Amino acid sequence: MPDTCVLILLDGLGDRAHFQLGNRTPLQTAETPCLDRLASLGSTGLYHAGKLGKPLPSENAHFAMFGNSMRNFPGRGPLEALGADIELAENDVAMLAHFCSVLTTLENHMVLKYDRICGTPQEIDALYAALGPYEQDGVVVELHRTEGLFSVLTMKGDVSPHITDSNPMVDGRFVSQIHPLYDHRNDPAAQRTAQVLSDYHRWAHHRLNEVKENQTRIRQTLPAINGLVTQRAGQLCECRSMRDKLGMRGLSTTSGHMYKGLAKFLGMDFHHVRDTRDPGNDIAERVRFATENLGDYDFIHVHTKAPDRAAHTKSPKGKVKAIEALDRGLAESIEPLLKNEDVLLVVTSDHSTPSSGNLIHSGEPVPVMFIGDGVRRDNVEQFDEISVASGALSCLRGDELMHMILNYTDRARLGGIHDSPRPQLFWPGDYDPFTV
Repeated sequence: MPDTCVLILLDGLGDRAHFQLGNRTPLQTAETPCLDRLASLGSTGLYHAGKLGKPLPSENAHFAMFGNSMRNFPGRGPLEALGADIELAENDVAMLAHFCSVLTTLENHMVLKYDRICGTPQEIDALYAALGPYEQDGVVVELHRTEGLFSVLTMKGDVSPHITDSNPMVDGRFVSQIHPLYDHRNDPAAQRTAQVLSDYHRWAHHRLNEVKENQTRIRQTLPAINGLVTQRAGQLCECRSMRDKLGMRGLSTTSGHMYKGLAKFLGMDFHHVRDTRDPGNDIAERVRFATENLGDYDFIHVHTKAPDRAAHTKSPKGKVKAIEALDRGLAESIEPLLKNEDVLLVVTSDHSTPSSGNLIHSGEPVPVMFIGDGVRRDNVEQFDEISVASGALSCLRGDELMHMILNYTDRARLGGIHDSPRPQLFWPGDYDPFTV
């Protein structure tokens, strides 16, 4: 039986049917001989990391896919901070932040003019220089630059992560007032956090308006980069490592601060790669890297953001091209994994990303397939959202994906077996030898 799982994660692969594609999804439309061949070699089905119909971001979906309960999820902000090597104390709050362009109405409301905006390196340097550390009511607010106009904002003191976002995420909408979440509306820490962060946003807006480079942009009839929006606040919490909980040494290979932070949080090793304009070559290199490191790990996460990025451009045909490029890359690199009897190959996605419409992510399930020694073979010969619905895996949800991985790598724990003091999902667990 296989003892190592290689999970190939095609981010945002799932989609909706589009009229311009003959009422098919991009995956149905794309020419994918490699993925279709893989589907014919194992079990197929559908997967949703949460509840059907509920859109999930990548961080939540991955957390569940790796066998974890959302009760232990720290939030996107702390994961991004860990990935950017930003030190967080136990009670610090971290959230995503980025610069934007805003307009002020006669009623002094801020309207998001451009959520995504470009600036020169000199302009970006000036924006960060204008927003040094800020302190109010014993709370220290600091902006940590990560990439371009994007950053992590941290708050130190008697603070709480239970606050609303300020980012409406759609141009033309009002920037959101920051409040404590409803269940924490009477929590002094949440009230203080919301108030300090609101005052910080106002302070930042005025400071950014005074930046010389913004004055130059206005004279050039360019929109000022004069606002900051925040979202996905969180706080670090205790989390058991993948080795302690699942009995597997884990490795993740991908790009992006969040995935590095998630790997750190779960005790996995991380191999950083850069995305290029050739997603097929990118995925081929990552699969080859996984193949070269099979002996050192029990679980290897191979990830690409290409389908998700293509879908966010709201071009179904563009997503078709991205999928076809990935299929060519897999065809070039997958054979050594298929020939290795010790490998369980899993191919799936974390969520659906619609390539038209207003939603960022959508709640439809994504296709999944398992290939390896002992895996049941069904009659499915095409890998797309519709064909796999009749597959042997049915519809997996949440941490069931990881339970199936433990099952097919002969690590699954029989219900009722207690060989280790701590709850562990794998068998045999970490137990002490009996002495006489």
